[in-house]
Amino acid sequence: MTPTDSLTRGAGRTAVRPPLPVKMVIAGGFGVGKTTAVGSISEIEPLTTEASITEVAAGVDDLSLTPRKTTTTVAMDFGCITIDPTLKLYLFGTPGQERFGFMWDDIVEGALGGLVIVDTRRLDDCYAAVDYFEHKGIPFAVAINAFDGRVEHTLDEVRWALDVTEGTPLVVFDARERGSVRDALLVVLELALARSGG
Repeated sequence: MTPTDSLTRGAGRTAVRPPLPVKMVIAGGFGVGKTTAVGSISEIEPLTTEASITEVAAGVDDLSLTPRKTTTTVAMDFGCITIDPTLKLYLFGTPGQERFGFMWDDIVEGALGGLVIVDTRRLDDCYAAVDYFEHKGIPFAVAINAFDGRVEHTLDEVRWALDVTEGTPLVVFDARERGSVRDALLVVLELALARSGG
């Protein structure tokens, strides 16, 4: 084989590039489904920082609507999903309690967008997350987790209660279903790309 033959054969090959890494944050109040969402979609075994709910924490955190919840995220959740050969999402789930809010700046740094998960039975639990993303100017969507297949309020009622603009997408999803989580994340991705002019 001559050097020319070698060049000719190599010309037909294209270099395989790794997918572009994109950081996404999944946020929301205590017990809304953040850890569940990351676990449902991650293509790797998700990293979680779950700790048992102690008697002291149970006295602080409202467990009335999540009576079977025995653990809580105390730092973050992490997982990833390859959307297509060109794009891979790295997912970071925030802790839900306000007492862990000091970690948010580090978790959110470099994120392209966020997904704020909402339980319509406890809308006030997600105000802090909505305010955070609005204050930081990070594109986000609101994902209403359909607990037991039900949503307590309409999308318009939720939009009014959260006081988010028409430019903030609202979707209903199921944090237990991989395809449903993927669709919600794609809404955030499309919004973030549109905002960045990508």
